[in-house]
Amino acid sequence: MRTVVVDGGPLTVDDVVTVAARRAAVELDPGLQARMAPAQKLVADVVAEDRTVYGITTGFGALASTHIDPAKAARLQIGLVRSHAAGVGPPLPDEVVRAMLLLRARSLAQGHSGVRYAIVERLTELLERDLLPVVPGKGSVGASGDLAPFAHLALPLIGEGLLRHDGATAPAGEMLAAHGLEPLVLQAKEGLSLLNGTEGMLALGTLALHRAQKLASAADLACAMSVEALLGSSRPFDPRIHALRPHQGQVASAARIAGLIDGSSIVASHAKDFVHAVQDAYSLRCAPQVHGAARDTFAFAAEVFSKELGAVTDNPIVFPATDDVVSGGNFHGQPLAFAMDFMAIAVTELGSISERRTDRILDPDRSSGLPPFLAAEPGLNSGYMLAQYTAAALVAENRVLSHPASVESIPTSGLQEDHVSMGWGAGRKLLDVVANTEHVLAVELLCAARGMEYRAPLRPAAATAAALAAIREVVPPLTDDRPIGAEIEAVATLIGAGRFDAY
Repeated sequence: MRTVVVDGGPLTVDDVVTVAARRAAVELDPGLQARMAPAQKLVADVVAEDRTVYGITTGFGALASTHIDPAKAARLQIGLVRSHAAGVGPPLPDEVVRAMLLLRARSLAQGHSGVRYAIVERLTELLERDLLPVVPGKGSVGASGDLAPFAHLALPLIGEGLLRHDGATAPAGEMLAAHGLEPLVLQAKEGLSLLNGTEGMLALGTLALHRAQKLASAADLACAMSVEALLGSSRPFDPRIHALRPHQGQVASAARIAGLIDGSSIVASHAKDFVHAVQDAYSLRCAPQVHGAARDTFAFAAEVFSKELGAVTDNPIVFPATDDVVSGGNFHGQPLAFAMDFMAIAVTELGSISERRTDRILDPDRSSGLPPFLAAEPGLNSGYMLAQYTAAALVAENRVLSHPASVESIPTSGLQEDHVSMGWGAGRKLLDVVANTEHVLAVELLCAARGMEYRAPLRPAAATAAALAAIREVVPPLTDDRPIGAEIEAVATLIGAGRFDAY
């Protein structure tokens, strides 16, 4: 596994996933300390000269006009971290915390925050040892960045808060001592820089994007298998159709579905039977248009995230070349909030159209001769009847979660922060939508696989046959009724692991 190097330059979505989900090693570039030094010296000069600079010699938010004695600059930063650790709710998953640690280190390493090299070094040490701060999942409005989550992420640096390691949680001071690490003493601006910025919602977005792209691949495969199960037509995937409406995602999805069913004797068996199906239902025929629009949405989000993975989102921003420290608004999460809300809508629609294909497979009046609910003995057995209920419930939940968070600004900090992005909420619910849709598509894959088997002795295409074999590695064919919840989970795990990406 490759090592991800933090040098102050941009990272990629794959860098984040490699560290967060696969626990790749992280190294600091040898020249990083020298890169960071000029900004840190300028902050020290601001304190020594008692200049009035937001967050260094003033209070925060609505208290920005309150001057702080330079002698209390360090105390100011510690109090900031403690007071902002106001998050509530269940802790974030480990992979999200790892992504936040990496992105926070990258942001501070750019040399425009004015923090010491030791801060970035400690963040990467926590990653290296998998000492993960316990970060409650709720409490950010995505305004000056993700303040509350980052406060909980920062507390262990000063020996406070909680750390988790190998499944055990303990006070940070104890956990650091057990690993031979001393708490840091924050200096001027360091607490503020540890809290400001969009890297929390960016962590959520990049991880969700990685999973959403796998969903797009799984959706195309599920549709191809459903075409075979339902004796559908290959004609709607003719490239000539899509060349006349050349949205990139649509063209790609149509080509992939066409390739997946290429060589299928099931599809060939009725290719010239215009009595059988003059036109398939929209959930089959329009899959490239729907799946492709989702793909294009993910491409838009990837572009937004790519820019943010190389951006400076701290405040104030330190410009050592001009001896200037400037307060601005790069921490505002609106670009990310919009992208993640749009992604949630797109992922929801992948699940919505998938559930319609599942329902068609299970309905004896619309399934081209398949047994009702794919039951071996309909009536005595219920088959996959309740699997569709599960898919329907998840689609309904996704529709609620697709309401945009980014339009729900609520002012904070005595109206100093009078417009906020709610990007953190957009990211949290996006991950829920992605997880729900993994399960919706798992239901379709299970039902389509069983439907294909009922078409024997006709044989599926090579690609869909390989996917069917992969499903059968974890779930046997449904004969008599049995509990199927764990089987849906097993196929959803295959989707998340990218098992269906290559077909």
